[in-house]
Amino acid sequence: MNAYSLLIAFCLAWPVWLATAADTSPSSPPVAEATRAAFTRVEDVVYGRKFGTALTLDVFKPATPNGAGLLFMVSGGFFSSHEAINAGYFKEFLNRGYTVFAVVHGSQPRFIIPEIVEDIHRAVRFARYHAKEYGVDPQRLGILGGSAGGHLSLTIATQGKPGAPEAKDPVDRVSSSVQAVACLFPPTDLLNYGAPGVDGVGVGILAYFKPAFGPRSDTAESRQVYGKEISPIYFIHTNLPPILIIHGDADKLVPVQQARLFIEAARKANAAEMKLVERPGKDHGWPDMQPDIQLMADWFDAHLKPVAKAP
Repeated sequence: MNAYSLLIAFCLAWPVWLATAADTSPSSPPVAEATRAAFTRVEDVVYGRKFGTALTLDVFKPATPNGAGLLFMVSGGFFSSHEAINAGYFKEFLNRGYTVFAVVHGSQPRFIIPEIVEDIHRAVRFARYHAKEYGVDPQRLGILGGSAGGHLSLTIATQGKPGAPEAKDPVDRVSSSVQAVACLFPPTDLLNYGAPGVDGVGVGILAYFKPAFGPRSDTAESRQVYGKEISPIYFIHTNLPPILIIHGDADKLVPVQQARLFIEAARKANAAEMKLVERPGKDHGWPDMQPDIQLMADWFDAHLKPVAKAP
């Protein structure tokens, strides 16, 4: 197996071992068994189509819903696969009543980042349009993911937009914005990747992921323009939803500097509540992540509460 194949395997596998870490008690049953009675799963719901290919998501419906929905980005290195969905990852969220939409996007190398981003806008719109069918308040949607999934989460946080009233498809008439974000070790500024002026647009540390960036990453000149278009930090504005980022300070693939830059820029823009939690000595994922999952669930509990109706 070459280095590129190893990276693919890692990126697709990290949600799986993260789920395994969700319950480490020796007396506990396997994660899948422990969560089986707590939810129902609807697989392969088609949320869109492109080039004759169906885009799908799985819906995890908790036994006792709280009325809020979470869109989980099934993405690592901008690879996405239905096989990477692991119900164990969602245990904490399901136990708290969240309906989870596990989104599989068009995967690299066939699709590049801007095309993948459009899939995520579509998925958020689909979840909002069909929210009531799944027992979800369309104004209580959160998004989460790790690595590339974190990048996609922050992209929606910064660039969620209103629907097009004239769209033929009613799904495209609703907003792709979200009300809260929690993510792990996300790339945020690909033009200052690890240090000022360091280019990460499919080169350097991220050279193995170049197929996800496409042909506009071929030249240094093009990368300077393209890098801004695909980096969430350049779209920060005052009206961001509350954002939590958890990042290891020894991450060698996505430097913790990426999270620091984003949070600092968001605070300078007087955006909504921002929080960065750094894990000392941790690399790009770690086996004891249950406290981090709980922290993310706490974040959604705090920021996806029911909106009080006017008397």
